[in-house]
Amino acid sequence: LLLALFIPCSVLCLAITVRNLNSDQFALLEFKDRIAGPQNVMANNWTASTSVCNWIGVSCGILHKRVIALNLTSMNLRGTIPPHLGNLSFLLSLDLSSNHFYGHLPKELGHLHRLRILQLSYNRLNGEIPSWLGNLQRVRRLEMKNNNFTGTIPETLVNMSNLEILNLGFNQLSDQVPSSIFNNAPKLEFLFLWGNKLSGNIPNSISNASMLKKLELSHNLFSGPIPKTLANCRHLRKIAVSGNPLSGVLPTYIGNLSKSFQYFYAHNCELQGIIPMEIGNLTNLLLLQLGYNKLSGLIRASIGGMRNLQGLFLSSNKLGGPISESLCGLERLYKMYLGLNKLHGPIPSCLGNITSLGYLYLNSNRLSSAIPSNL
Repeated sequence: LLLALFIPCSVLCLAITVRNLNSDQFALLEFKDRIAGPQNVMANNWTASTSVCNWIGVSCGILHKRVIALNLTSMNLRGTIPPHLGNLSFLLSLDLSSNHFYGHLPKELGHLHRLRILQLSYNRLNGEIPSWLGNLQRVRRLEMKNNNFTGTIPETLVNMSNLEILNLGFNQLSDQVPSSIFNNAPKLEFLFLWGNKLSGNIPNSISNASMLKKLELSHNLFSGPIPKTLANCRHLRKIAVSGNPLSGVLPTYIGNLSKSFQYFYAHNCELQGIIPMEIGNLTNLLLLQLGYNKLSGLIRASIGGMRNLQGLFLSSNKLGGPISESLCGLERLYKMYLGLNKLHGPIPSCLGNITSLGYLYLNSNRLSSAIPSNL
């Protein structure tokens, strides 16, 4: 009796597996019918006569033999993304980046509740970023840069609490960044929003993303100060806010940033006032870019304590006074750009002792001495 019961069960399980795999195959064949590729690779390979698990760009699970990954990056494909992909219910990774897909994202993709990775960068997708993305609560990596998305960043992203990477750069997104999306982002490490039309203040709530390592906000329309709360992000390595009309002064609390902080890009931000002495606390900084602002006062001697600094960019400000000899202690410096300021006095000969120095720009200042022979 047990044997009699066992055999039908095994047959039934096999039938279910085949049926489910056939549904995956159907979804992918519908996808194929809506796209074109110059080499016709998919037309020759994606056929019903071969197992879907052997198709180019398709990966299946070892146990259940369902489609778990679709990787068609850089295949020069053209067309719209059909709703049928939402039927790939076991899909963990979807990568359609670096192609020519256009149109809106179908809402059926919001049914992919197992999805961990969604890569759609470098296409021609348009419309608003859909609110249903918030349904994909297991996604760790969401990358949609270099498309034509418009509108605002949806507040429903607050539901994506497993996000580690959020990249929406180089679109046409506008308005303010919803402060609420950082209230449930305990794993977020990389936030890339550069090259949009985002405005308003940089949200103070961004510090709730306590694991944040890279913050890329350059070339938007952000205004107001750099949030003081960023000092709470103890893993922060990079801030890039260049090309935003931040105005105001460079805050003293910049020196309270993470000890692992390495890159600070804030050129062309309409910053005024003096460079705070506290900036010298960033002893692990590799690059300091403050060019093309309205900074005045002295080049702080405390910068000379940044012994790991490789790039110092202070060109096109209103900095005055002599060049501090403390800069000669920057033993790893490769580029020093101090041109287009109001510096005066002699050029310190000890700059010639920086053996790693490859580029030194001092043009358009009021320096009085000749170029030292050891430079």
